[in-house]
Amino acid sequence: MKPTIKIDYVSDIACPWCAVGFGNLNIAINDFSNHADFEIHFRPFELNPEMPKGGQDAVEHLTQKYGISEDQVRINQANIRERARLAGFIFDPDGRKRVYNTFNAHRLLCWSAKEYGFERQLALKKELFNSYFCLDVNFDDDNTLFDAVVKAGLSKSRANEILNNHEFSDDVRREESAYKKSGIHSVPSIILNERYLLEGALPADAFIKAFERLVDQ
Repeated sequence: MKPTIKIDYVSDIACPWCAVGFGNLNIAINDFSNHADFEIHFRPFELNPEMPKGGQDAVEHLTQKYGISEDQVRINQANIRERARLAGFIFDPDGRKRVYNTFNAHRLLCWSAKEYGFERQLALKKELFNSYFCLDVNFDDDNTLFDAVVKAGLSKSRANEILNNHEFSDDVRREESAYKKSGIHSVPSIILNERYLLEGALPADAFIKAFERLVDQ
């Protein structure tokens, strides 16, 4: 009987390295599926919780946040795009235009896990990353979120209910608070079997080595 590896993937939709790590994790899981089963839970983390409606120009945001030049931002974005391509995401060739608030996306991810299960949550996570980084769309537009919901095989009408009230808001804030209190302040952070922490957009082979160590134990 194969062991089950539980994975808590703490991340934000607005984090390109979280998308890269997500893609590499999926590659590793597929490659290791003969040796273990996996239970993946996506946990919320907001890089920009105070971001207002309408977002901010991405280049402006990154130069202000990291104190780097516009040229360096564009060099960094080109590097991320290549890493994302290798991980299975084709980012918009011009880079993301704006940085948006992602709280509603996290609410929908919480809903998908509670009412559908972790496999549907994984599908929604992938579609939300696609919407944010691969498509030239307005992430503040509810229709963008609805499109991701439908592509993931979830109910648009139920998603609309959630966005029109405060469902799952407390759940998201409670989880965010718990992970910050546990010492997680950057993403992606990946917790294996609630004991072992991996950090950053690791390559697939690094995930596989971690899985091998767990199975050997």
